[in-house]
Amino acid sequence: MSLVNYATREITCKIVYYGPGRSGKTTNLHYIYGQVPDDRKGRMVSLATQTDRTLFFDFLPLDLGTISGFTTKFQLYTVPGQVYYATTRKLVLQGADGVVFVADSQSHQLEENIESLQDLHSNLADQGIDARGMPLVLQYNKQDLPRDLILGSDFLSDALNFREVPEFSADALHGPGVFETLRSIAELVLKRLSNGATDAMPMAAAAR
Repeated sequence: MSLVNYATREITCKIVYYGPGRSGKTTNLHYIYGQVPDDRKGRMVSLATQTDRTLFFDFLPLDLGTISGFTTKFQLYTVPGQVYYATTRKLVLQGADGVVFVADSQSHQLEENIESLQDLHSNLADQGIDARGMPLVLQYNKQDLPRDLILGSDFLSDALNFREVPEFSADALHGPGVFETLRSIAELVLKRLSNGATDAMPMAAAAR
């Protein structure tokens, strides 16, 4: 749920990067963090696990335009993809305004991608959220790997993109597709916010 700060006239939205373990969620955020000027980002917070280098969560506000005179900022989070972190994924997903699903393009990861996407929908349902109404963007990461090791974006689209949401091929390690993905999910979230689909808009409207 978007948060409104009347003192600073800011609306803060939460975007969660979701997907199987080691699909590139953390790599996306590290790349974004490294490219954003220091005066436009907050401190990145991470909690490393013993079994994976994936961030537990992180905080990264970005200024992305205004709504009704309020500056909009985004907090970007990752979730651990491993099965045994199910509780953590649910906690991080709470209050999300939008989700980027980062799929691993490697051929042997197809089943894990499908299971993780099903897990996302299940966790949203547990929170009483209709997944069809949640702003979602799909990213097919690691498309820079040799062709014989990966599935093409068309194949992944057929397997994963049943909602026909925006989708992007990416190489999160080097940057292609990273900011395109971020801009797309940000635009979806802001559009939903502007249309009054979140609880924050009535409060923002009162300040006009």
